[in-house]
Amino acid sequence: MNATDQAADAPDGSEPSVDATLAAALRAASDAAEINVSGTPLDIAGQQAGTQTLLRGLAILEAAAANAHDMRAFAAVLGTTRSTTHRLVNSLVQARYLRQTPNGYLLGPKLIELGTIALEQMPLTKVARPHLERLAQATLDTIHLGVRDGDDVLYIDKIPGQRGLEMRSRIGHRMPLASTGIGKAMMIDLKPEEWETLFDASRRALAAVTFKPDTRPDKPVFLHRMVRYAAGGFTFDLEENEASIRCVAAPVRDASGAIVAAVSVASTIPYMPLERMEELVPVVQREARGISEELGWATPQNGRRIKR
Repeated sequence: MNATDQAADAPDGSEPSVDATLAAALRAASDAAEINVSGTPLDIAGQQAGTQTLLRGLAILEAAAANAHDMRAFAAVLGTTRSTTHRLVNSLVQARYLRQTPNGYLLGPKLIELGTIALEQMPLTKVARPHLERLAQATLDTIHLGVRDGDDVLYIDKIPGQRGLEMRSRIGHRMPLASTGIGKAMMIDLKPEEWETLFDASRRALAAVTFKPDTRPDKPVFLHRMVRYAAGGFTFDLEENEASIRCVAAPVRDASGAIVAAVSVASTIPYMPLERMEELVPVVQREARGISEELGWATPQNGRRIKR
């Protein structure tokens, strides 16, 4: 009998709790000699019978995040019968991972709780926060901390500026790497062909977004700028992501020298003329370097960046 079967056999014949099902699935996972963890939860589900319930549950959550909101949609994603899908969804609702609304099933409050805890447990945010606050006090502008997530930058912290300006960025928001200053800061160690690939991905992602005037550079200009940024260890956003918004960014490195995040200062054109942007470069770099050093990175003795 595998772990999923054991979880299904509640003593009183009733539906097992989500906690019991997850615990049984995790025990089976630890007993397995090897599990291929590449791909999505649904991709993995068929590889280990003992983890199937757990991974199907995760696949339902991912489907709900991708705008699947009813039993038929979940069943189509999972490839399971209606009764199996109904049982899994009801368990997730009971455990508050999903919530049932007149508009269908949506992600539940338990995920908000876990997401908040995950952010609190991420050492990067704790280490970076004093540096972000120092940067906010020095500039009065909006401060961002972001990490790379595929072709996007994921904002994991933000301090709003003190000039009464609102920006669409928020914690948990994603934007294409190549269209943002903070994203480009995480690209400066990449090869030129990777710059091109990410530029193309950004253009596809923002194809429906209109700019008046359109300040987005073409590929040759973008690549020329990236050469300068890579040499200087900083990046600019010259209204490439949001009209009238400019920013200055710098990369954050870990103990190995690899770029793991980036920091940016952003504001509107009146507060971000090119002259001030140039002046802010060493200010932003100083705080990014401070975060890097707390993560174990040591500034090279010759002053040159470590390329990985």
